[in-house]
Amino acid sequence: MSRAEPAWYAEGLPHIWLPYTQMKTTPPPLSVARTHGSRIVLTNGRELVDGIASWWTACHGYNHPQIREAVQRQLELLPHVMLGGLVHEQALRLAARLCALLPSSLTRVFFSDSGSVAVEVAMKMATQYWLNQGIRGRNKFVAFKGGYHGDTVATMAVCDPEEGMHALFGGLLPEHHVVDLPRDDVSEMALVRLLEQRSEEIAGILVEPLVQGAGGMLFHDAAVLQRLRQLADRYGTLLIFDEIFTGFGRTGEMFAMKASGVTPDIVTLGKALTGGTIPLAATIAGAKVFDAFWSDDPAAALMHGPTFMGNALACAAANASLDLFEREPRLTQVAEIGRAMEQALEPCRHYPGVRDVRVRGAIGVVELERIDNLNELKRRFIEAGVWVRPFRNIVYLTPPLTIDANDLSRLTRAICQVLAH
Repeated sequence: MSRAEPAWYAEGLPHIWLPYTQMKTTPPPLSVARTHGSRIVLTNGRELVDGIASWWTACHGYNHPQIREAVQRQLELLPHVMLGGLVHEQALRLAARLCALLPSSLTRVFFSDSGSVAVEVAMKMATQYWLNQGIRGRNKFVAFKGGYHGDTVATMAVCDPEEGMHALFGGLLPEHHVVDLPRDDVSEMALVRLLEQRSEEIAGILVEPLVQGAGGMLFHDAAVLQRLRQLADRYGTLLIFDEIFTGFGRTGEMFAMKASGVTPDIVTLGKALTGGTIPLAATIAGAKVFDAFWSDDPAAALMHGPTFMGNALACAAANASLDLFEREPRLTQVAEIGRAMEQALEPCRHYPGVRDVRVRGAIGVVELERIDNLNELKRRFIEAGVWVRPFRNIVYLTPPLTIDANDLSRLTRAICQVLAH
């Protein structure tokens, strides 16, 4: 089916600036009319199976009626009030529920409206944690190659400096220590030497647990996180988990920290927190961190406050999303998706130019030697009826956790067929 683009498309396109996009050379974006389940419906009537859940957010699929109804109810009552001196039911309920899902030492929730800001808040917390104890100079972070933590200035500085999105901004960014993950004795000893030499300037260690997402869908095991916990304790620094990608079932457990058995001092959450409906993120600190801010001195407070933090509509959506995790078998569905992707993507391992095929939870990855023409590869996936967005040398799937077997098969079959040719 084909039909002309709607008037709003022609009128608005000359004025939009799209993310991660060379606007001069990129193909025109597809115009979307609506969504449902695991499908994106274009204005020309075509339907695409969404293989990445809108950057990993739509964990329950699109337009889930329970989330929609919760937001509608909240809209009638209270869409937003500032959290400066005021609170509301949805924010407090959500904070309590998140803490109940996490290890008991994580007790205080600071809301924001994007993952990048949540990580910046974590970095700010960690730095001021030391200042509030009269310890100055601990304003550097240890982060890891292959890592990605956001696009704001502070978060760019703790991403892999060699990965493509942020290499241009080296002169703008503060310098931190970006090193290899301690996967083996050699890399662990290198990290030990760094901590021995620089521990007095390090505020915290920041890592994406089990899967480094936008840096390349790179997997590591729980032993890496256990080493980091041990080293953070030995050298007296904080451990921060960035679970913005890995949280809410994506790796097979509700949170990756549960699979690893490691508890951080601070964790950041976002993306799937509201089921892909409204922006919301959270930085959750342990009692040890919060206690450093508990003071009679006003200057010891955490001086941060996003305007829309704890937005009532977003918190209502997040509470409805948590209801779905409680009532519906999401983690069982994740396991089923993982098994299906392992089997269906395995033939890709034998294709020319394929470096690796790997699956963890509801994350499926085909890593290529290189991709010479990303736009052409994306076009072929669209022709095959799927929405898959390769980046660098990675073709990956992070579908909605509710995707049915037929739609998942369409995704994996498209990847196999496109890469085979």
